[in-house]
Amino acid sequence: MSFSLGRYVLGFQEIDQSQVAVVGGKGAHLGELSRIEGIHVPAGYCVTTEAFRRVMADAPALDDRLDQLSCLAPDDRDAISALSAEIRGVVAGTPIPDDVAAVITSPLADLGEKAAYAVRSSATAEDLPSASFAGQQDTYLNVVGSAAILEHIRLCWASLFTERAVTYRLRNGFDHRKVHMAVVVQQMVLPEASGILFTADPVTSNRKITSVEASFGLGEALVSGLVNADIYKVRDSDIIDKTIATKQLAILASPEGGTRQQEIEPELRQRPALTDEQVVLLEQLGRRIEAHFGRPQDIEWCLVDGGFQIVQSRPITTLFPIPATEDRDNHVYVSVGHQQMMTDPMKPLGLSVWQLTTPKPMAEAGGRLFVDVTQGLAAPASREGLLEVLGRSDPLLRDALETVIDRGDFIPAPSQESTNRPSAGGAPTPIEADPAIVDELVARTEASLAAVKRDIRMHHGADLFDFILEDLQELKRLLFDPRSHQTFTAAMDAAWWLNKQMHTWLGEENAADTLTQSAPNNVTSEMGLALLDVADVIRPHPEVVAFLRDVEDDGFLDELPKLAGGREAQDAIRDYLDKYGMRCVGEIDITRPRWGERPTTLVPVILGNIENFEPGASRRRFEQGQQEAWNKEQELLERLRALPDGERKAKETKSMIDRLRTFIGYREYPKYGKVSRYFVYKQALLDEAERLVRDGVLRDRDDVFFLRFQEFHEVVRTGQVDDQLIDQRKEEFSAYQALTPPRVLTSDGEAVAGAYRREDVPADALVGLPVSTGTVEGRARVILDMTEADLEADDILVTAYTDPSWSPVFVTIKGLVTEVGGLMTHGAVVAREYGLPAVVGVEHATRLIQDGQRIRVNGTNGYVEILP
Repeated sequence: MSFSLGRYVLGFQEIDQSQVAVVGGKGAHLGELSRIEGIHVPAGYCVTTEAFRRVMADAPALDDRLDQLSCLAPDDRDAISALSAEIRGVVAGTPIPDDVAAVITSPLADLGEKAAYAVRSSATAEDLPSASFAGQQDTYLNVVGSAAILEHIRLCWASLFTERAVTYRLRNGFDHRKVHMAVVVQQMVLPEASGILFTADPVTSNRKITSVEASFGLGEALVSGLVNADIYKVRDSDIIDKTIATKQLAILASPEGGTRQQEIEPELRQRPALTDEQVVLLEQLGRRIEAHFGRPQDIEWCLVDGGFQIVQSRPITTLFPIPATEDRDNHVYVSVGHQQMMTDPMKPLGLSVWQLTTPKPMAEAGGRLFVDVTQGLAAPASREGLLEVLGRSDPLLRDALETVIDRGDFIPAPSQESTNRPSAGGAPTPIEADPAIVDELVARTEASLAAVKRDIRMHHGADLFDFILEDLQELKRLLFDPRSHQTFTAAMDAAWWLNKQMHTWLGEENAADTLTQSAPNNVTSEMGLALLDVADVIRPHPEVVAFLRDVEDDGFLDELPKLAGGREAQDAIRDYLDKYGMRCVGEIDITRPRWGERPTTLVPVILGNIENFEPGASRRRFEQGQQEAWNKEQELLERLRALPDGERKAKETKSMIDRLRTFIGYREYPKYGKVSRYFVYKQALLDEAERLVRDGVLRDRDDVFFLRFQEFHEVVRTGQVDDQLIDQRKEEFSAYQALTPPRVLTSDGEAVAGAYRREDVPADALVGLPVSTGTVEGRARVILDMTEADLEADDILVTAYTDPSWSPVFVTIKGLVTEVGGLMTHGAVVAREYGLPAVVGVEHATRLIQDGQRIRVNGTNGYVEILP
């Protein structure tokens, strides 16, 4: 292996952003900063990754240890701790050859041999737009002398293998061998004050608000959390908020090297670290740096002799992206994922197929979909109706929108078009409770689905895409048929009416919840009960049960006939998959693996049903729900008849109950039909992708998931693909997975959080939206992946969100808590059908509730209590 001595060091002026592989993220940013007019950076240079590789080539047995490290699980803390400490010792103890040492200390002759320096690690995967490695490697301040600098360079190299850094790489798929370490050697400045500047508000993500944190002395006191900082919020050179902290300590440079803590004199502790003029100047410098890098920045600064020195800038990786627009107007966006119970990012093919299905295009950001509601909020005629519709389902959403409206200066004046638009809350014409309506709608969808399954087989190549585009019009016709919409809306309106009137007339809370139990034609709740029937088939065959406990491969169905009872088990599972195999978690994204493609997903649920239930549980549960609904109906009608004008009230209520029970099951059907059709498309599209792989056009079949529909069409037509574009989108998707989408997002980038603003809950209770009545206590099972749903009877499921694919586990649990959801989202509908007390929209529930804790879920009043 050959090395160029001349490439072991680079001065800041020689470095730009393209050299991350040579100088790491921190070094590349410092090089760029030094090029910006008006930005002052303390002098320094970078020891390149080539020096790191040269020295590591001589490290004893490092390769073997890296091989061992790569094999560790990210949760194996003991093994990571022991092996990473061993590797750090090897790296720190490896001597730097004299020729390399001479080169990497040679710039000190010009910068000052006796000056003090900061020695900072700069990893090649650090401070990138798609990854946040900040703080994972080490920084050493006030290092004096060549020998000390060389020693601390080795320590920086060793810090590449801290436990935190190793665990992060293991969790995020970074190869330990491909992440190298450069080191920044930079002259120390002795600041009067220092701190951090965010060019976007780190709390709200508002891109137009700069946040400045300042304290006396070196910034390490602030970064390490030793002191409270003064905090300023600045917008357009105007300080809009200011908090001056009591500052007890400062960290200062020691004359002999290193740093020391010093108490601040009492009379200075409440003095601002900066003047208002300096804060405004910092904002302007931050905007200049942000403009250069093209994205919001996290900037470290020092105040030296009345001027600002910038010692670091990195992208803020935690901000949720803003939807792209062709104008500079203000926009307010509502998350589609919170309505569809799918807040994970979608791949490009999934986004584009969904967009082809929507009546109007939706905004996209961070791999998620949003609806622009600006015009609806602007016009008084439509505003209240829009807030009413959204607020009924999700009070947090309404409160967030009202927060934006109440500011008075963000929502634009309504256009003439929006002023004349009818209210979003207009009630549809009511329909009578006729089951034939549902039967007709279901039959029409099933006939259409059978036709597309038959016809799509005749289309291949570019012709397939034309066929799908044409068939999508048929799907939209079915989805947005006024009769279909009127049917499930009638049920929802009946539920609102019953809850309101029963509360007014009888003081009854959430009466509709019990009345919806075991309603007919609910394909989602039927799906959960049907898996109980599968368990009934398998339970008598212990050999099959034992085999399923060790299943890991999705080809297990082919192995079943070799076992006693295996043929019956195989038929039962395949029959289930024939009807429900198109479902999966996050099913609105066509690229997500379906149960039919990954049947192992269902195995833990089947095994749980075998253990937790007796034969015939499906029928008994359904009949029990029917009986409870009938009993509730009779009870309400009897109580109503005893009231003044009771016969009229009872008659109206009976009509609404009939309407609710006739139509509420259909609420789940349009999505079932849509997802079924998506699976037909997907199977045909994957056949095309496999052909492209065979022809050498694609590297991997699933690469097409990172192309939009029309791009995929073009690849099939031309036989050419842009692999670089696919790789870029894979990186973007990986970054999007770390982001949490807000319910409401503005064009300023602000993530607006709503609040319940309720006082009728116990102290310390977690507040949410009551969606299924009743109170229940039990063991909390915090589960984020349905394949890990090891549930026992009477557990309470706590998860981020539930879409229809979670329905099979609902038969086991006795309560539900989710972070996302509304009164009419799928999880809420099915919880009511099964009679499960449920609270949704509980912010951060999966973090605040620990797996195994005992909790009480009050689905009537909407809160969760953690029990002693």
